[in-house]
Amino acid sequence: MKIASLQDLEKIRVEALSSLKLREESLRESGGETCGLAKGTEHIQILTCGGTGCKVSDSPKIAENLQKCLEEFGITDKVEVITTGCIGFCEKGPIVKIIPDNTFYTKVKPEDATEIVKEHILGGRRVERLLYVDPQTRETVSDSKNMNFYRKQVRIALRNCGLIDYESIREYIARDGYTALADCLLHKTPEEVIDIVKRSGLRGRGGAGFPTGNKWEFARKSQSDIKYVVCNADEGDPGAFMDCSLMEGDPNSIVEGMTICGYAIGAKHGLIYVRAEYPLAIHRLQIAIKQAHELGLLGKDILGTSFEFDITIRYGAGAFVCGEETALIQSMEGKRGEPTLKPPFPAVQGYKKYPTNVNNVETWANIPIIFQKGPEWFASFGTEKSKGTKVFTLAGKINNVGLIEVPMGTTLREVIYEIGGGIKGGKAFKAVQTGGPSGGCLTKKHLDIPVDYESLTAAGSMMGSGGMIVMDEDNCMVQVARFYLGYMVHESCGKCVPCRIGNKRMLEILDKIVDGKGTLEDLDQLENLATVIKDTALCGLGQTSPNPVLSTLANFRDEYIEHVVDKKCRAKQCMSMLSYTINPENCIGCHLCVKNCPVDAISGEVKKPHVIDQSKCIKCGICVSNCRLHAISLK
Repeated sequence: MKIASLQDLEKIRVEALSSLKLREESLRESGGETCGLAKGTEHIQILTCGGTGCKVSDSPKIAENLQKCLEEFGITDKVEVITTGCIGFCEKGPIVKIIPDNTFYTKVKPEDATEIVKEHILGGRRVERLLYVDPQTRETVSDSKNMNFYRKQVRIALRNCGLIDYESIREYIARDGYTALADCLLHKTPEEVIDIVKRSGLRGRGGAGFPTGNKWEFARKSQSDIKYVVCNADEGDPGAFMDCSLMEGDPNSIVEGMTICGYAIGAKHGLIYVRAEYPLAIHRLQIAIKQAHELGLLGKDILGTSFEFDITIRYGAGAFVCGEETALIQSMEGKRGEPTLKPPFPAVQGYKKYPTNVNNVETWANIPIIFQKGPEWFASFGTEKSKGTKVFTLAGKINNVGLIEVPMGTTLREVIYEIGGGIKGGKAFKAVQTGGPSGGCLTKKHLDIPVDYESLTAAGSMMGSGGMIVMDEDNCMVQVARFYLGYMVHESCGKCVPCRIGNKRMLEILDKIVDGKGTLEDLDQLENLATVIKDTALCGLGQTSPNPVLSTLANFRDEYIEHVVDKKCRAKQCMSMLSYTINPENCIGCHLCVKNCPVDAISGEVKKPHVIDQSKCIKCGICVSNCRLHAISLK
């Protein structure tokens, strides 16, 4: 069936809503009495997480076992298994959620399927051992609405992830999908569409934070018969999976957002540039595009109008620099992925020299709901200059690793200690890296700053695309800076001297420092080089590459000084400054360490304390792992 009118769209929405009704109600109501066929529940839905994290932890097998069990009991007419996108709480995956009572099962294994069906679905009794236990209160929580991880979240971009079947365009339509596109095509001029985006205050979620409506307006005003709309899905930040989860869990929102932009700027062609390392996201985007074609929501004469728009997928090879829009365009044209000088900006001269609008995945996902609920509704979230919400991947030394979405202006403390559940193992918080490898490391004194574009930049970091890596007392901040700078050196396209040569020299200095050979003059040189690179590199990635070094120098200079003056690493991460020693009071001369040392660095008579020759020791740690009396320690 081709959708040729608003009436056709509404018909599909109503038809599909029957399957989605239980899940829609679950968004509004907290879980109450346990559901179950024995308690008279007429229809039950079992949601399994189909995000990459849960998928590699056997969630497809969980869904398969649940379905087999339902078939064995002959209840498939009353209970259905639905696989959704990322539910968010990755730390506790694989996740299984029961609707309508909102029971939230964590760390589910394929062999748990039978017990879930017998106890919960048939008997109406929750499987207590699979319920979430709050690490702070030790209380058992059965409903996600009562979990601290979800309590302060506002899911706008992620509104459909973990709720709908990502392979069903009809379920997307049941959630008012494509009504925004219909409203734009049938009732609004391109100028009115752009004005609504401007009034919403939406800024690019890819990192730079440029006002989205202004960007569209520039492309609209560029005179050309051919224009392009591009989705930047080249997510390269270490530890980041925001865009990946959106593409996997709600690909239709990206398709719809891009199509609305096509109408607004006068483009007929859309391109999604996605890294080839995301096969699951690519597969689900392909399904969304195919289904949109089948319903006439892509192609010619969309919704009975003269507007035509199509989308194709282009693959990236995983170069971090291709997240920069001009490098991305170069790559799509089959050239080496290198940034180009601006101006001209892509809105004037982009893909194949035609006007091109580039936005990232999260930006596109926000577009449809802005038109569904209005720009004022979207602008009611966030701060004066940073409107709406932001998706983050919360990772590192944090209890609740996962995908989160919070209103702009939420503090780092709220994210780390309330949503994140604090630091693993009860250790002390040390730093949080925001903005990926181009961001900065913030400290305890920054915990109460609001998470928005201006505040993070003022603190010496940046929003970036949304990575948030938490570190504890065991992290060496010099090593952290070295890791991120090493990543940037490896990913540099090499086009400009400041990035190609300057970052390499900085990395050499950091190598020297962690090897215990650094001097105070090296710290001055490091800071000077970082400042020069920040001011002279060609593209935004090069200009922000020194941020981890500058922020750690500013906030953890005492650690740098310890490394160069005292030749000491307080976190015990810089091996050149450490040595394995044997405590003679604990050593009984069992000879196990001597037998296992690969370089014969340990000597001593049997039943007498042994010693380690520091000139031979390679600090492999094999001696420690073989010592039963814990007589060997790292100092």
